[in-house]
Amino acid sequence: MVGIVIVSHSETLAKGVVELAKMMAKDAPVYAAGGTDDGRLGTSFEKISDAVLQADQGDGCVLLMDMGSAVMTAEMVVEALDDKEIRLIDAPLVEGAVLAALESQAGAAIDDVVAKMEEARTIRKIET
Repeated sequence: MVGIVIVSHSETLAKGVVELAKMMAKDAPVYAAGGTDDGRLGTSFEKISDAVLQADQGDGCVLLMDMGSAVMTAEMVVEALDDKEIRLIDAPLVEGAVLAALESQAGAAIDDVVAKMEEARTIRKIET
């Protein structure tokens, strides 16, 4: 299965997104990497890289980030773990995570997981 890592400045937010994704796809390898190592708001290279190593089951790993330095820190992890297939995805955090978890659990390849996550940008919540 494709691994999924939720990168956020907030540990609580990252864990909450994982909780929602696991509610929809309980067997998907979804991991949180939120907050700093000492529990403050921010990002942690170590938390992100550890989560990637846990999530990656050999089929690659996708990372969803909330904003700003979460993206920059995730990019540094990708560079450091250049022997792994890791993709940074620009998609809505919650919707992208849920779609990724469903696709991963269904056995989709990383390219298909990415495509589904990117579709989350166009899904309307309210019809006008």
